[in-house]
This record gives sequence, C-alpha cells and structure tokens, in this order.
Amino acid sequence: MKKEKLKERRLGMTEALKEKVKEAFQAVFPIALIVVGLSLTLTPLESGTFLLFAIGVLLLIVGTALFNLGADMSMLVIGQKVGSSLTKSKKIWLIAFVSFVIGVFVTIAEPDLQILAEQVPDIDNMVMIICVSVGVGIFLAIAMLRIVFGISLSVLLAVFYVILFAVALIFVPSSFWAVSFDSGGVTTGPITVPFIMSLGVGVAAVRSGKKSGDDSFGLVALSSIGPVLAVMILGIVYKVEVGEYPMEAIVVPETTQSAFLDYARGLGDYALEVLLALSPIVAFFVIFEIITRAFSKRQLIKVFVGIVYTFAGLTFFLTGANVGFMPVGREIGSSLASIGGGWLLVPVGMLFGYFVVAAEPAVYVLNKQVEHMSAGAVTTSAMKKGLCIGVCAALGFAMLRIVAGFNVMWLLVPGYAVALILMPFTPRLFTGIAFDSGGVASGAMVSSFVLPMAIGACYVISPTEIMTLAFGCVALVALAPLITIQILGIHYRHKTATYKKNFLTEEDGIVEYEVN
Repeated sequence: MKKEKLKERRLGMTEALKEKVKEAFQAVFPIALIVVGLSLTLTPLESGTFLLFAIGVLLLIVGTALFNLGADMSMLVIGQKVGSSLTKSKKIWLIAFVSFVIGVFVTIAEPDLQILAEQVPDIDNMVMIICVSVGVGIFLAIAMLRIVFGISLSVLLAVFYVILFAVALIFVPSSFWAVSFDSGGVTTGPITVPFIMSLGVGVAAVRSGKKSGDDSFGLVALSSIGPVLAVMILGIVYKVEVGEYPMEAIVVPETTQSAFLDYARGLGDYALEVLLALSPIVAFFVIFEIITRAFSKRQLIKVFVGIVYTFAGLTFFLTGANVGFMPVGREIGSSLASIGGGWLLVPVGMLFGYFVVAAEPAVYVLNKQVEHMSAGAVTTSAMKKGLCIGVCAALGFAMLRIVAGFNVMWLLVPGYAVALILMPFTPRLFTGIAFDSGGVASGAMVSSFVLPMAIGACYVISPTEIMTLAFGCVALVALAPLITIQILGIHYRHKTATYKKNFLTEEDGIVEYEVN
C-alpha cells in the first residue's frame, strides 16, 4: 500500500514538473525567437555570444520550471503558515518584530541586491545591503500591522509616495534619482516575493470578512518603498554624485569548450549565492518549526524537497540569465543604437517588454496567488496580459528616454500621480494587486537582460550619462503595472456591475467574490 502511494506521488510530481517545463518554455521561447530574428537581420551576434545565449535559454527553461515547482512546495507553504501563526498569536509586538526580521533576512538573501550595491560609487557594499534590508524590514512590519489594524492600503501608499517624491525632489541629487527608484524593483526579486506574498495569504486565511482577501495583497507594494527611501537617505548622508559607469568589456568565448567553462564557473558562483540566499530562510523555518510544531513529518519532507528544487531552479535561472542573456542584451543594445540614431530601440524595447515579464519567476507566484485569493475572479490570463501591456509601454518609454536624453522624473512624477489618482476608482483587491505587481515585474530578467541592453545602447549614444539614462528602466517597469492593472480593475468592476444588472436577480442566489 505504501509503495503504491509513493508511486502515485512520484507520478504526480513528474506530471507537475512536465507542466512547469511546458509553462517555462512558453514564457522563454518568444524572447529566444526575437533574439534569433535580430541576430539574423539587424544585430548580428558573434558565434560565441550566440552559443552562450542558446545554453542560457535551456537553463532558463529548466530553472524556471524547477523554481516554480519548488516555490509551490516550500516558499509559499512556509510563508502562509508563518503568516497565519503570527496573526493567531494576536501579539502586536511579535507580529511587528518577526515581520521586521523576515524582511531583513530575505532582502539580505536577495541576489539582485548584490548587483545594485556594486553599481553605486562612494558607498560601501555592505552599508548599502544592510541599509536597504532594514528599509524593507521596517516597511514589511508596517504592511503587516496595516492588515492587523485594518488601515487602508490606498491611504498609506498615497502618504508614503508623496513623502518619497518630496524627499527626492528637495534633498536628493538628480543624478541619484534613477538608481534610487531602481532599487525598489531590484530588491523584490525571486527570493523575496514568494515569501512576502505568502505571508499576506497566511494572514488573510486567519482573518474573516469581506476585506480579508483584499488585505492579502499590498505587502510587496509597501516593502518596495523601503529600499527607495533607504537608498535616497544614503545618497543624502554620503552626498553622493553618481559618476561614470564602470563598463566591463564583454569576453566572447572563442570555442565551445570556453563557453561551457564560463557556464561551469557561473554555476559554481551562483550556486553559492543562492545557498547563502536561502540559508536565512531555512534557518528561520527550522526555528519556527521547533517552536510551533506546525508541520507534520510528511509536510516537512515535502517542504525540504521543495527547498532543494528552489535552490536548483534559481541557480540554473540566474546562471542562464547572467552568463547567457547579459552579453546578448548589451550587444543588441549597442547594435541598435548605431542604426538611424537609435530610434529602433523603442519598438524593439517594447517587443521585448511584452514577452520578458512572462519569463520572470516571481510573476508566476503573483499570478497564482491572485487567481487563488480572488476565487478565480482575476484569472492568470488577464493578469499576464495586463503585465505584458504595461511592461511593453514602460520599456518603450525607457528606450525613448535614452535616445531623447530626458530625466526619469519626467515620467515617474506624472506616472505615479496617475496611479494614485486611479486608486479611489479601483476595487480594493486590484489596488493591492497592482502595486504588488510593480515590485514583481521588475525582477531578474529585467536586471540581467533589459538593463544591459539599455546600458549597451547608452554607451553608444551618451556614454557619460549611463547612470542617469540607462538606469531608471527598472523603475519604469515597476511603475507600469500600477496603472494597467488598476485600469483592468476598473474595467472588471464595470463589467461585473453590468452583468449583475442585466442578468442576475436576487432569486439567483449566486455568491461571487467581493471586489469593492
């Protein structure tokens, strides 16, 4: 009997992995197709670079599939259990303290934060990492307390963003704006997002009432504000004036052997990074389990297997993205910038933007949580379309900014103004989803492919303005879903109201998810 059950579980796991591989292939294949098309026409690539990219595509597919499966089995389960346990304790100080500690731990663990720290001159890497992590910790604690006390997410977002822009425009050097706002998107990556989002779901599972589902979103949104404010404060304290960007030459492998050696080194480096990243979360989980005994033996085994899948998946994904996609992004950006004054960057950037967001591992987690918590009212398909359209527009504007040479605040100030103005007209559920989506969409693929593309283009068009023109594209990617997903929410409210008015009566007895 036990052997039959074990066989069924293995078959179920195999089928789940096949499904994840299929989803990952559908997400990555369009990007690969665009790169192949460009390499055959406008931007010919050296054979060594193309080989790196081809191997990177394979690693991205395998890595994304393993990560998504592992996140389902471990990260989401741990976060939900911790969130529900904290809420049941009803100890405000404990909720605030544990949320702060989790925020600090998972942010220190975020691989993308290391990349951000290396880009900012005059500030020690460790100072930057600790400061940003504390910023996330403080705002995650605020986000959790908001749910406990029932404070409006819209009010908090409006207050904090007004403060953020006031600090930026009055005290922070203009050359530091792009890096500061990029930090909000960079630090909410594949490690941070699944854990933080599942905390909100855990809290919502304990709470009752119509607003509990809506309150499960907004943790990533508020946590994204912390890094921006922290980096701005560092810019003020250190009186940082961002200098020239240290461009590293791309080393193209001359043989297949050297290409595989590049990947072997990359796998070793990123495996160590991911191991260090996951260690605090695993340690926290072990301590939590010792104190609460919340998991059965079978659940514990499943969680640890999921952590192994997460480790392997994230290692493959980051290696493929950084070793294979980064040099290709740089070369495509440089080549397009050399054609017709660089205006081709705009449509190509929009094309990449439409498809690149679907390949983000954290986007899968967001879409899954949204469909679950909205009881199917907001489908994965609708979310994906909203995100794709938003990021498409964002990268179009990001590339236009490089060609035209205007400051990022020309887009961020009116963009956030529109996002905040839309909030009173948007269902609460969609406001939380929209602002969470901003932090989720600007993840590892944007950092490792889109940002190098912008840097390569800027190096040709305005080599002395890389830090102010190339940087800022992550911030724009984080902004776009705030607008598109809220518009989706307004459309959904109108569509639902029309359907109820025309087709439903009180006698129908239909119970539907509350989105108001």
